[in-house]
Amino acid sequence: MTELSTDPLVLSHVAITLIAIAAGLYVLWSLLMGRLPAHSNQVFLAFTFLTSATGLAIVPALPPPSPAQVTAVIAFVALGVSLYAFYGRHMTGRWRATYVVTAITGLYLNVFVLVTQLFTKVPALAALMPDAPAPGGPVFGAVQGAVLLGFLAAGWLAVKRYHPATA
Repeated sequence: MTELSTDPLVLSHVAITLIAIAAGLYVLWSLLMGRLPAHSNQVFLAFTFLTSATGLAIVPALPPPSPAQVTAVIAFVALGVSLYAFYGRHMTGRWRATYVVTAITGLYLNVFVLVTQLFTKVPALAALMPDAPAPGGPVFGAVQGAVLLGFLAAGWLAVKRYHPATA
């Protein structure tokens, strides 16, 4: 099991990520209720961007590209599309659903990495995985599968329920 890092960059990255996840979950909840809080959405988008940026700045233990770097690049792409849908196209027409899907994809990727980190850093969860250098095993797979299914269901519902009068 890896020890928790005391590196300021890593600690800042973790704090930024937790803020992004908390804001993102609030935005997701709001979308499910048929609304989009502007301030919380801006916090979510900004901190999701910072999560990927600081994640790429952390030197990986593996030779590049590490799984974390690949995840950060995918998150950047999703975030770029969501920013364009929100600010560039003002969520008109199909861009509303595009925004919802890509924003929730960015949130899902943050939660995916959080679950992975919990399984590698929390001793009780790490004990559930077979001795391997990377997270894996049936419990880890079941948890990640449940998270994915939860986000797919929430995303589908958010697309169906969120219909702003004006963007």
